[in-house]
Amino acid sequence: MNWEQLKNQTLDDIVAWAETKPWCQAMADCAQDAEWHSEGDVWTHTKMVCTELTRLDEWSDLSAHQRTSLIFTALFHDAAKPLTSQVDPDTGRITSPKHAVKGEHLVRAVLRELACDLKTREEIARLVRYHGRPAFLLERTEPTHEVVRLSWLVENRLLYLFALADTRGRNTDSMTRPEENLNYWKLLSEESDCYDKQYPFANDHARFLFFQQRHPNLHYVPHEEFSCQVTVMAGLPGSGKDSWLSRNRGDLPVVGLDDIRGELNVDPTDNQGHVVQLARERCREHLRAERSFAFNATNTMKQTRGRWIDLFTDYNARIEIVYVEPLFNDLLKQNKSRANPVPEQVIRKLAAKCEPPTWAEGHSVIFSTGDS
Repeated sequence: MNWEQLKNQTLDDIVAWAETKPWCQAMADCAQDAEWHSEGDVWTHTKMVCTELTRLDEWSDLSAHQRTSLIFTALFHDAAKPLTSQVDPDTGRITSPKHAVKGEHLVRAVLRELACDLKTREEIARLVRYHGRPAFLLERTEPTHEVVRLSWLVENRLLYLFALADTRGRNTDSMTRPEENLNYWKLLSEESDCYDKQYPFANDHARFLFFQQRHPNLHYVPHEEFSCQVTVMAGLPGSGKDSWLSRNRGDLPVVGLDDIRGELNVDPTDNQGHVVQLARERCREHLRAERSFAFNATNTMKQTRGRWIDLFTDYNARIEIVYVEPLFNDLLKQNKSRANPVPEQVIRKLAAKCEPPTWAEGHSVIFSTGDS
């Protein structure tokens, strides 16, 4: 069953589909801390959350797309607990540190294999990643910044509704995260004008500086005058980054890591120190000349992109990020047709760790399936 077929099934059918999967069986076999989840294992809790979603007063007001996103968020929000759960030898308490982070990668992998569209997949993956944040809003030193930041990563309305269902979908007499805390998330989001939309920064640069932690004032109105624009390409090998550049930014000079490896006769599995050093110097040449250019590399990890973006930002460049990802089977076919194809197992390993860019990273972000 592919994504188009699955998303149109009833909730009962979707749950039945999930129960045939190994990641679901792992949840059924995974115990939880009794104080938080006296209902039992992770899968029991998950099914309760799915039921609570449909009981929300707002459920009938949601679009079919929003309902689908919430249902699959429920299915996967704790799916990584079997990978992260540990028992404290002294207290016997069960914790699952960073299960939301690992859950983001897990759901992304499953939905990629189902050929889910990129936009929907990333929406669900980020809801899984941040599903626990509303409950801890009162612990933040800057709660307004928290709801503003999340509004550009997920829809605060959906995050709030899921948090309600997650809270109600359990049996416990000692709930330490009352719904009042979640209602504060809704109230603060509404007051900040970002409950059902992204927070309205004064301009793109104001948003960029806020996320780069270079100017925390939400009302700051920076002057948008840049020395040049850097188009930062990102995507797995074989995704079509070169083709996108040729079609859409054909007039730009390109600093490409693959090109530099060819010049230096360095294999992708060799030490990349000289490649990166030369790439940084060539980027600096364009930046010093205030000349717009494209930087072409896989850039599939946020931390890796961040190091390059920091360099470009230091020269007052406007950052345009372009992420290219066709359907995974198409990507594998495209890779095989390249002059120097990357081994499929390498692509799959990169895909498992891939972190597509978000609006938190650039002045503009373009997502392409490779055909435009």
